[in-house]
Amino acid sequence: MAAKRPPIGVKLSVDIEHLPDRPTPYRARVRWIDPVTGKRPSRSHSCETEDEAVAWIEGMERAAAGGVDPNAAMMTLAEYGTPDVLTLALRGLEDKTLPPYMCGWKLRILPSLGHLPVRMITAGAVDRAVMDPESGWIAEECSKSVVKNTLAMLVRIMEQALRDGIIDRNPARIKGWQKQYARVEDELDDPRSLALPDWPTLLRLADALAARSAGEYDGWRDVVLFAACTAARIGEISGCRVRDINRDDWTWTVRRQTTTAPGGLVDKGTKGKRARIVPLIDEIREMVERRIANTDGTKDARLLVGPRGGRVSTAVLRDATHWDEVVTKLGFDHLKRHSLRHTGLTWMADAGVPIHHLQKIAGHGSITTTQRYLHPHNQAVSDAGVLLSAHLRRPAAIPKLRVV
Repeated sequence: MAAKRPPIGVKLSVDIEHLPDRPTPYRARVRWIDPVTGKRPSRSHSCETEDEAVAWIEGMERAAAGGVDPNAAMMTLAEYGTPDVLTLALRGLEDKTLPPYMCGWKLRILPSLGHLPVRMITAGAVDRAVMDPESGWIAEECSKSVVKNTLAMLVRIMEQALRDGIIDRNPARIKGWQKQYARVEDELDDPRSLALPDWPTLLRLADALAARSAGEYDGWRDVVLFAACTAARIGEISGCRVRDINRDDWTWTVRRQTTTAPGGLVDKGTKGKRARIVPLIDEIREMVERRIANTDGTKDARLLVGPRGGRVSTAVLRDATHWDEVVTKLGFDHLKRHSLRHTGLTWMADAGVPIHHLQKIAGHGSITTTQRYLHPHNQAVSDAGVLLSAHLRRPAAIPKLRVV
């Protein structure tokens, strides 16, 4: 599917409108005369800053000057990926390779990047799709071969867009994801080693992070405590609404998560698109009551937000609390935001939560992942030896000889 091309050097009329009451207050717009119909169509794009609006207009001008129709320049990846384009992109592949490539397209590429205009897909956007610590393909426990095949499919699609003149370089040729994969694998091999030891240590961390933030915002303390006590991902905590909290039985139905995307943070379904129910323990119920009381009273209000009411992400929490500085001073250099989830799951495992229940609370697709939290610590190993010795010394353990 070749992009429709206006005459080389076509002129666009451009403007930027400032709409201060909107979350993305700068609306960039381009107009041009269609050489076929004589009509004057337009395209617009909302941006957070004026610089972003200017950059968008400059990109549209470059596309038009290169002969790319502005409508094609704003085509989303999902719109671009027609059967004709997919056929061209996949030509030359063996039949046995087509199924894993198409699975990558449908199950990973379209949900992560399909809503973006092809020209706005950057290497950074692809990096986040693959390596985001909470919602990326690696974090979703995709195997290395699955990630490799999915990236290969994306490279082919973007290569076709390059041939069609929609983009001037292929942003899907990223590097370094294998190293990220190795780090995640190491983390999953022994997640218990990343957990905080006890409740007083968690309180000390939460207090220190809030104290280091601008204005000593107490909401960061609440986010940290909520994350560890529910074993949830930071993005899922950001997506929590008042309607998701059941104060009759003190549970939270996890329905959505906040993830990063070009242009800001967006909400989408949880990993695996499955809702799950998480208990809210006594230690955080008073805080939940307080957070609900501080909302605007609607059921759709977010339970936990930043100091200006914005969405929370792992990067926002890191920057706002000077996370790396604080955890280093406390002697927890290894501690990441995701370690709060490891902490909650480790504590639940040590408390004796049955593994199948723990799997549902964690939202793990495989029970093998959950079993990693059950690895016994050294004391538990010693205790197991003591119990076995006591069992063997019991009189009932000595077999009776049969008299013939």
